[in-house]
Amino acid sequence: MSKMFAPDLTQHAPRSPRVRLGGYAHLPRLLDKARAFATGKHGEYNYNCPLDEEFFEFTGITSKAFLAAVKTGKSDTEMLARVNAHSKRMPLDVVAWSTWMESRCPGSAAAHGRFQDVLAKLAPERTDIATFFERLDLDDYVSFGGRG
Repeated sequence: MSKMFAPDLTQHAPRSPRVRLGGYAHLPRLLDKARAFATGKHGEYNYNCPLDEEFFEFTGITSKAFLAAVKTGKSDTEMLARVNAHSKRMPLDVVAWSTWMESRCPGSAAAHGRFQDVLAKLAPERTDIATFFERLDLDDYVSFGGRG
């Protein structure tokens, strides 16, 4: 494995899923988690979680191939080029998918209940958190000492 920068996710959160790279929501966060996972610095964060799986399904890239490329020490720009080379998605598809991902919220009564249970633990007085990305950002903030 070549020399690679890997964030220490035991000390700070990965980038927000709202941060985009090449139009892809979640890609910078996925890169942070993959790099940390590859070096054992992932803490409580899971590589290939359901959100990661959404990205892999959309792009047609496997989690194994993505992680192997990350382990070679590729930069964000180089990884974006690799994603674009291996995905058949058009730029407008990427924008639409990313916008949809940012706006996703629980879709069933059971999912709403689970979502609210998590919010009750993080910040019971918050009523403005509606999307999964908002909840992830809040969870990251609270996990590293912030008050919800």
